[in-house]
Amino acid sequence: QVQLVESGGGLVQAGGSLRLSCAASGRTFSSRAMGWFRQLPGKEREFVAAISGSGGNTYYGDSVKGRFTIARDNAKNTVYLQMLSLRPEDTAVYYCAARALYRSRLNSVDDYDYWGQGTQVTVSS
Repeated sequence: QVQLVESGGGLVQAGGSLRLSCAASGRTFSSRAMGWFRQLPGKEREFVAAISGSGGNTYYGDSVKGRFTIARDNAKNTVYLQMLSLRPEDTAVYYCAARALYRSRLNSVDDYDYWGQGTQVTVSS
């Protein structure tokens, strides 16, 4: 069992930055890839970024490459999403997710079996 709690969302002006955190419980954290997804009302959940269990490999959605950075601290059971140069189109609820141990895809919601409650990010123009 893994529980995920996101924090760090809020309201920021375009061009600003935010750092999201996701604190995880459970003994399998370092064995799991972790991902960030985002969702607008009525839309499908969109892949943002993912990181391997060791932290050695990272992956990004095309819309955030070069602006967002995912990182993890396995000693603290925490994954982060540093967001720079924010745009109004980045406005969404951001979710942290833990990938299932037996799955291999990083950008598919179907391969993640634990999700946080979400944190709202609003970027004003």
